[in-house]
Amino acid sequence: MTEPPRIPRQATPLLEIADLKIGSRPASRTKPPKIEDLRSIPWVFSWSQARVMLPGWFGFGTAANAVGVEQLKPLYKKSAFFRTMLANMKMVLAKSSMPIARRYSELVEDRGFAQTVVARIEAEWESTHAAVLAINGQSELLAQSPKLADSIRSRLPYVDALNHLQVDLLRRRREGDAGADIHAGIHMSINGAAAGLRNSG
Repeated sequence: MTEPPRIPRQATPLLEIADLKIGSRPASRTKPPKIEDLRSIPWVFSWSQARVMLPGWFGFGTAANAVGVEQLKPLYKKSAFFRTMLANMKMVLAKSSMPIARRYSELVEDRGFAQTVVARIEAEWESTHAAVLAINGQSELLAQSPKLADSIRSRLPYVDALNHLQVDLLRRRREGDAGADIHAGIHMSINGAAAGLRNSG
C-alpha cells in the first residue's frame, strides 16, 4: 500500500494536526505519505479528535467473541492487568461518539467508501461495548467510576460543540477557503477538544 487510507486523511483532522506547533515530528516520515510511515502520535490524536478513539478499543469485541466472553470473566476477576486494560477501554469508549464520527465521515469524498468503513467501525464499537459490559457484569461503561463518569458527562457537551464546529471549518478549508481565520479556528478547535477529552493521543 503506497498511501494511507482515505478515511483518516479526510475524515479526521490528521493533515491539520501536522500543522500544529506541538512537536518536531510530522504526521508521516515520507512524502507522499505511506501507511507504514505514519507516526503514531498524530494518527491516534486524529482518531480521538473525530471521537472515534479507534486505537483504544477497535478489535476487542471481535477478539472477545472469538475467545468467548464467558471464558474471559474469570480472567477479569483474577488479573489486575486485564481489569486495568478494560478500565482504560471503558474510558475511551465513554468519550467516543459514533454520531459525531459519522459527521466527520461526511468529509470523505468517496461516500460509498466512507459509509462502508464507518458501518464497520460502528459494528465493532457495538460489539466491543457489549463484550466489555458482559465481562465486567456492569450495565454502564463507567458504573464503577462515578466521579469519572460525572466528569466526562459534564465536559462532553462542550466537546461535542467543538467537534461540530471543527467539521464545518474543515469542510470550508477543504473546499478552498484558505483564510487565516479558518486556519486559526481549526487549530483552536483541536486544542479545545483535546483539553476537553483529556486524551491528547
